[in-house]
Amino acid sequence: MKKTALITLILLLVAALFVLPGCQGTEDTPDDQVVTETYSIGIIQYVEHVALDSARQGFIDALADNGYVDGENLDIDIQNAQADQSNLSTISDTFIGNNVDLVLAIATPAAQAIAGKTTEIPILGTAITDYVVAKLVDSNEMPGGNVTGTNDMNPIADQIDLLVKLVPDAQTVGVIYTSNEDNSILQASIAKDAIEALGLTYTEVTVSNSNEVQQAVQSLVGQCDAIYIPTDNIMASSMPIIHGVTVDSQTPVICGESGMAAAGGLATLGINYYNLGYQTGLMAIKVLTGEATPATMPIEASSDFDFYINGTVADELGMTIPDDLTQYVVYEETTE
Repeated sequence: MKKTALITLILLLVAALFVLPGCQGTEDTPDDQVVTETYSIGIIQYVEHVALDSARQGFIDALADNGYVDGENLDIDIQNAQADQSNLSTISDTFIGNNVDLVLAIATPAAQAIAGKTTEIPILGTAITDYVVAKLVDSNEMPGGNVTGTNDMNPIADQIDLLVKLVPDAQTVGVIYTSNEDNSILQASIAKDAIEALGLTYTEVTVSNSNEVQQAVQSLVGQCDAIYIPTDNIMASSMPIIHGVTVDSQTPVICGESGMAAAGGLATLGINYYNLGYQTGLMAIKVLTGEATPATMPIEASSDFDFYINGTVADELGMTIPDDLTQYVVYEETTE
């Protein structure tokens, strides 16, 4: 009897060795892909245009690809301020009142609005050119507060080089931007340095709202041979108007990003905003899981820039694209 009991005990111990590892999960169903909590995210977007819409979609897709799905374990509230400061304030108050777990702020004015009302809720920004200039963080390396995210600083000097390559006879370059957008002011300053470094003449006009765009562009085309427009929210949403004026005057327009070029500009070498939003979404996951806090998460930048040339506009301007750039020509249906 003792021998039989001993054999039974040995068999039980051997079986346990095979059973216990199975309780720890397998490679097919890793525990870190299962989201067991439900989170709320408020998205505050300054205005609707292609670049900002793409960044928003990239952010949502990054979350979904990593198990955070709206309507399942995620509650996403998307609000667009339509470039109205009072709307930004109201949306911010709503998110704070609802005590959301995280806010995505798309564009500088949106981030400034929500950051000015809370130091507790984590804020991830995207489509923001310079967080320090916008007074959102202490430094890019160590934000220090409840705000971090991704910046959309473009290779402005390279964009001016592209302008010169496409319009080699240009002597005067005009720049138009919104005077109350901090990041537009910064980009215009960088563009001015790049333009003058090439021995060209710089001239500019500014607007304070979309109602001033048409008259400002009409003024500018009479002063320059080509126009550069930085990533500017008012300008981006007004590209069909700008296209109408600049095609009539036969003035090439180099833009800060591809959505602006697709909507009526000539060309750009710029950021892919979908990818930028996706990158921001990956940062948000670290905040939601407690892996990191905005205070210690450095501002991240995109390292990928894409050429984009609007073939329809090039034809309207009677331009010939250099052979080494023809692979980047896309034909768009532009509307005025």
